[in-house]
Amino acid sequence: MNDPIGDMLTRIRNSQMRGKSIVRTPASKLRAWVLDVLVDEGYIRGYEKATDERGLPVIDISLKYYEGTPVIREIKRVSTPGRRVYMGVKDIPQVRQGLGVSIVSTPKGVMSDVNARAANVGGEVLCTVF
Repeated sequence: MNDPIGDMLTRIRNSQMRGKSIVRTPASKLRAWVLDVLVDEGYIRGYEKATDERGLPVIDISLKYYEGTPVIREIKRVSTPGRRVYMGVKDIPQVRQGLGVSIVSTPKGVMSDVNARAANVGGEVLCTVF
């Protein structure tokens, strides 16, 4: 798999279109850090680390719905393995005039755009969520 974060975002997007409550993705530290930001911002209910029937580590993500519609309306990958997108603290984009969130990988960890501006650090913009 070339793009594990893009794969996880696609699994979330597809599961929400089908109305699923839980989606399973292979486990990694970076995926867990991105999911931590999504939980903190209120876009998903939570996640649990588990193992599948073959004994491989996986993450079960509990998706969040409000009155039958998914809370995540739009989730897009910004930086890809073929085209990395790095931005300074002043250049980190606001998603929908601050209603959405950019998830940024900084030297101080993976965090939302608001937290990155507060910590005065830039980094790689992984994805945007609205």
